[in-house]
Amino acid sequence: MITFANAKINIGLQVLNKRADRYHNLETVFYPVKIYDILEVVPADTLKLEVSGIGIPNNNEDNLCIRAYKLLANDFDLSPLHIYLHKHIPIGAGLGGGSADAGFLIKLLSDYFNLQLSVEVMEAYARQLGADCTFFIQNKPVYATGIGDVFTPIPIDLSAYQLVLIKPPIHISTGEAYGSVCSSRESKNLLEHIMLPVEHWKEYIFNDFEVGIFNRYPQIRGIKSYLYEKGALYASMSGSGSTVYGIFKEKVDLGELEGMELVEWFSGEL
Repeated sequence: MITFANAKINIGLQVLNKRADRYHNLETVFYPVKIYDILEVVPADTLKLEVSGIGIPNNNEDNLCIRAYKLLANDFDLSPLHIYLHKHIPIGAGLGGGSADAGFLIKLLSDYFNLQLSVEVMEAYARQLGADCTFFIQNKPVYATGIGDVFTPIPIDLSAYQLVLIKPPIHISTGEAYGSVCSSRESKNLLEHIMLPVEHWKEYIFNDFEVGIFNRYPQIRGIKSYLYEKGALYASMSGSGSTVYGIFKEKVDLGELEGMELVEWFSGEL
């Protein structure tokens, strides 16, 4: 059985404050985008994960896919599987690729073993693996608060636009990103501003990680500026980076972008 795990982008990301549990309260909008990893499960004698495509550093017991399987196996009698994961979503990119793999695997396991898990139950399992993982269960645009795991559905539709993702050869860990983040301290009314026409987002919607990351990696700042020079209606770093995306009325010629790990265009249609 096969499934295709898509990435997400963050439209706006405000880091409000640090919590007593050492996580951060934030507000952001998650929007699913059409770039995919591929997951397949087949019967096996022992549990095994095999990864192709982009290499990942934790292809072992710490991998979110293995952890997702074992989480369900604690509560259900799951037979061993060979999990094939073909990675196309870059890591350290702010696109939620690992979280997507875990979230989609939970749904795949529910179908494969006919567990008939409800959305709420699958979200509860996903939440134990990471805040972003929960988003991929329903995989619809949401306004996210808390640590990024409290969701309010929002009617955002970018189907009339073309999006481009550009990732330079820079890996940014979550710890590194938070180490240099400039906190908003208070809400910038993201939920209100996301309802404005895309043409106005540039004036009102911001990613708090950009200041610190751009100071450390000017190349990422340069990609955002380049997208605006090419006519982007809105451009931003996604999540904690290093991917930058641009929203355009139509696809444009970006010229030669040498050395990039990813340059991919797709429709904003859900």
